[in-house]
Amino acid sequence: MPLTFTLDPSVDRALRDGILDLWADVTDAGGAVGFVAPAVREEIRAEVVRHFVAMAEGRSRLLVGHDEDGRVAATAFLTRNTHRLMTHWLWLYTVMVHPRHQGAGYGRDLLAAAADAARSLDGVEAIRLSCRGGLGLERFYASCGYKEVGRVPGAIRVAPGDERDDVIMLLPLS
Repeated sequence: MPLTFTLDPSVDRALRDGILDLWADVTDAGGAVGFVAPAVREEIRAEVVRHFVAMAEGRSRLLVGHDEDGRVAATAFLTRNTHRLMTHWLWLYTVMVHPRHQGAGYGRDLLAAAADAARSLDGVEAIRLSCRGGLGLERFYASCGYKEVGRVPGAIRVAPGDERDDVIMLLPLS
């Protein structure tokens, strides 16, 4: 059953808690979403709040995918550039699909929905994202049309002595 995607959903307790649960579950499953396992819910909660503040200020937009049971199953945050010379592309952050849905094609669906959402925004010509190297994520994003355009070796320190590349990917929308 496909996910139902909504851009700019109403933020309520259920959505907040659903995103928090999703983020913690993805983290605990080894997902590269800004934290390492075991998930510390209070740290993740603070990041969720930061994302919601950016949304309230008009700096970021939320794309959420709900599964057939109405649970938050996927998210991505679309964040416009504020630099006047870079407003023609936006960042895609916190791209997550719940581990229980891995392998069902929902990641591709989420990226396609994010591209559609970005195309609906005036002047946006491309999407940039960065991902943690060493997990094969760049191959997945490439299979969805993204191209690797940069790599910063060792930029992400997962743990002392465990540095990963920060891989920058670009999807032209035209």
